[in-house]
Amino acid sequence: MKETLNKNWMVLYTRARWEKKVDKLLKDQNINSFCPLVKSNRQWVDRNKVVEIPLFNSYLFVKLNPFEHSKVMQTSGVVNFISHCGKPATINDTEIERIRSIVKEYSDVETVSLSSINVGDSVKVANGPFLDYKGEVYQVQGKSVVMVIENINCALTVKINPRKLYPAEQQRVF
Repeated sequence: MKETLNKNWMVLYTRARWEKKVDKLLKDQNINSFCPLVKSNRQWVDRNKVVEIPLFNSYLFVKLNPFEHSKVMQTSGVVNFISHCGKPATINDTEIERIRSIVKEYSDVETVSLSSINVGDSVKVANGPFLDYKGEVYQVQGKSVVMVIENINCALTVKINPRKLYPAEQQRVF
């Protein structure tokens, strides 16, 4: 009867830096899990090394039926399922395949939180050649922020970490 139940992809929240460990523990229990990994160059004092790091910090995907929920929750390193409207959030197969394809095809992939930057925000540049220039965010695409800089009346496409921008009405605190 278990085999006839629909299995859905769900998102698990894990302990920090436990994504790969939890993925292995779940696979050892014959649970279909997916931890998207990307290659990254890491530099130490004595060497450089290419390592595989999770694309999403503290998240991984599992495909399971309702009977397997408790088994997953008992796995070391699992914190909880990500929920939406009180129910575990599900992801369709197409989205999982899209993520698989992206990490397979592209080498320079990373996630960047842009929750603090929105189109229309007035921001200042925190460092670099445009330090303290004020502008308005026109478009956000991935890690690229297109902003109109008021002082020089031009549009500037900046590939910048969102943490290098701050609200225009604030003083820089770094």
